[in-house]
Amino acid sequence: MSISIQLVSDISSLPRQQFNCLERHGYPFLTHDFLQALEQQHCVGGNSGWQAQHLAIYQQQQLIAFVPVYQKSHSYGEYVFDFSWADAYAHHGLDYFPKLVAAIPFTPVPGPRLITVAGLDSDTLNKLYQQIDLWFSQQPYSSLHWLFIPESQIPILQQHGYAIRHSVQFHWFNHDYQQFDDFLARCNSRKRKMMRKERQKVTLAGVTVSRVSGQDLSAEHMRQFYHCYCATYLKRSGHSGYLSEGFFLQCQQQMADNMLLVMAHRDEELIASALFFFDDNNLYGRYWGALEEVDALHFECCFYQGIEFCIERGISIFNPGTQGEHKILRGFEPSWCYSAHKLQHADFQHAIANFVIDEHKQLQLYHQQASSLLPYKSD
Repeated sequence: MSISIQLVSDISSLPRQQFNCLERHGYPFLTHDFLQALEQQHCVGGNSGWQAQHLAIYQQQQLIAFVPVYQKSHSYGEYVFDFSWADAYAHHGLDYFPKLVAAIPFTPVPGPRLITVAGLDSDTLNKLYQQIDLWFSQQPYSSLHWLFIPESQIPILQQHGYAIRHSVQFHWFNHDYQQFDDFLARCNSRKRKMMRKERQKVTLAGVTVSRVSGQDLSAEHMRQFYHCYCATYLKRSGHSGYLSEGFFLQCQQQMADNMLLVMAHRDEELIASALFFFDDNNLYGRYWGALEEVDALHFECCFYQGIEFCIERGISIFNPGTQGEHKILRGFEPSWCYSAHKLQHADFQHAIANFVIDEHKQLQLYHQQASSLLPYKSD
């Protein structure tokens, strides 16, 4: 049976019912609703530097696979940094942009990038990648980058000539804890006292922290959160953030059952909030904003409340977001993340393949050093 690729520049043109037949294993960021919110609220498209070029893959007339692909005119919002690669292209008088990324915009969260109908055999899966390679080889783009892919996707991408790049995030793992104190009991005395003291600081500052999700999450909650989000982005980056208020409101309307909002109030006034997404097995810390600086409040809202939520819901893994060595001392373990890269220029592809090997050697040392700083008892 023949396999064909159709480009989708507007996710709304792809029927939701067909899309929802593809397996994503609960991953909330590769849903019709999430991608549609990005597009309809103008977080991508226009002058954003993200132009949707999604790959809808058909076998005869049936949609059997989908890859979220964007044409990029810059490297911002990806969190797999290739600025030096672009500089090298420019130094040799070559154009690095536009390029393609198979990714979720502004979302450095590992998860599926190729989703398929259930029951595809290995031969058909290999044909999908062959078809994607053939399509890519005929395009006027410098490169194709699969960002934050699952480890299971690495062998087939290597087979098709991609260089695999490693990075490190910090994830918390639920060892069947029944309550927060069970987690603390695994930590050494010094770190256990540190975390308890940090939580007490928030209480002593007169701040109360609460959680809301599902049908209890309202549009007004999202408007208040967005005010915090913008304030923090303006302070740190000089702009109001990649995502619009409309995006968060549309997510709340369509995806509230996969969203958790942590709110911090003092004297009944919201002073900080953190927004998470979740599925049955994972909690994803995504966005944080504060109107006031309160000692340890970030740790409480972004880490400790998330850990408590995972324990209550029986969620296995908590990914609090990219970067941040301060997470290690609070029980978040260094965890490997992966991306795959193919450049049309053969000499540059060879150079990148060597680069990622050398980079991985350095990251292995970093991973070992980070692991040695974990707060857990030696046994």
